[in-house]
Amino acid sequence: MFENAPCGYVILLPNGRVARVNKTLLDWTGHSADEMLNKRFSDFLNMAGRIYFETHIAPLLRMQGFFNEFAIDMVTAGGKPLQMIANANESRKADGKALAIRLALIKATDRRRYERNLLEAREAAKTDLASERESSELREQFIAVLGHDLRNPLASISAGARLLGRGAKTDKEHQIIAMLETTVLRMAGLIDNVLDFARGRLGGGITLDRDSAAPLEPVLHQVIDELRLSSPGRQIEAEFAIDVPVDCDRSRIGQLVSNLIGNALSHGASDKPVCIRATTEDGLFKLSVANGGEPIPEAALDKLFEPFFRGKVRPSRQGLGLGLHIASQIAKAHEGTLTVSSTSEETCFTFVMPLRSSHLP
Repeated sequence: MFENAPCGYVILLPNGRVARVNKTLLDWTGHSADEMLNKRFSDFLNMAGRIYFETHIAPLLRMQGFFNEFAIDMVTAGGKPLQMIANANESRKADGKALAIRLALIKATDRRRYERNLLEAREAAKTDLASERESSELREQFIAVLGHDLRNPLASISAGARLLGRGAKTDKEHQIIAMLETTVLRMAGLIDNVLDFARGRLGGGITLDRDSAAPLEPVLHQVIDELRLSSPGRQIEAEFAIDVPVDCDRSRIGQLVSNLIGNALSHGASDKPVCIRATTEDGLFKLSVANGGEPIPEAALDKLFEPFFRGKVRPSRQGLGLGLHIASQIAKAHEGTLTVSSTSEETCFTFVMPLRSSHLP
C-alpha cells in the first residue's frame, strides 16, 4: 500500500538519512532506490530547500513531533527542480527517543490543480444554485399563471350561470342552468387536479393547511351534495362517525373524497349506490368509498394511482386520469395511505391517516 500510494513517501532515520522511499516518489524524481537509501534527505533538495529543512523543519519536528503543509523543492535526477508540498510526522519510542520521520509529499502542481478544480466546482455549484432558484421562481410563476388563466374564465361562467338562473322561467331553462353549474363544478375539480399535478412534478408538491379545530363532516357533506347535483339519478350513501378532531387540511380531504366518489360514479354500476364511510378510531381517521359493478382487472390495479391512467370509462365521463393520482398524493401528504380492493361484489378505496400529525409537538 505504501509502495503504490498516490503520494510520495519517505521514511527518515533520526539522523536524517533515507530508510525507505516509495515507487511514486522515485518515479517523480527519476532517482533509483539505491541512489536515495542511506543518503541524507537534504541531499535531494536544492540549496534553499536544504537550509529551510535543516534550520526550520527539523528543529520543529524535534519539538512538536509534526509539521503540516510546508513547501520544498526537490531536485530530480536530471537536475531539474520539483516543487513539492509536504507533511512531516515523527514517531518516538516509549522513552521519548525518536524512531523515524515520515514525510508525505505531493507535487505542488497537483495541489494547485486540485485547488483550482475545487474553486471551479464551488463556482459551478453557485451557478447551479442560482439557476435552480431562477427555475423555482419560474415554476411558481407558471403555476400561478396557469391557475389564474384557467380559473378566471370558469368563474365568469359560474357567475353568468347564477345570473341566468335568477331569471329562468321554464323547465328547459332551469335544466340548462343546472347543466352549466355541474359542468363548472367538474371543471373546477379538473383544474385543481392539474395544478396539483404540476406542483408535484415541478417541485412544489402537495401543500397542506392543517386545522384540527374545524369540523370535517360539513366539508364531506358539501362534496357529496355537489356530486349528487352533478350526477342526477345516482345514489350516494354516507355514514360518518367522526367523534374526535382530525388534524388535516379539510379542503384537501374534500378534494380526495371528490376524486374517489367521482371515480366510483364513473366506473361503478349505475343501479347500485356509492357508499362513503368515515370513522375515527384507534388514533386513526379511516375513510372508504365503495361501489358495485365489475371488478378492476388485475393488470390495472398496479397502475391505478399513476398519472394519466384512466382505464375504461363511459363517453360521458372522460377525464384526465389524474384524480386517483392526486388522491394518493394527498393521502401521502397527510402521512397516510390510500389502498384499493376489488372483487365481483365491491370495489373499495380506503384512506387511512393518523388523527394527529407526527410533526406536532
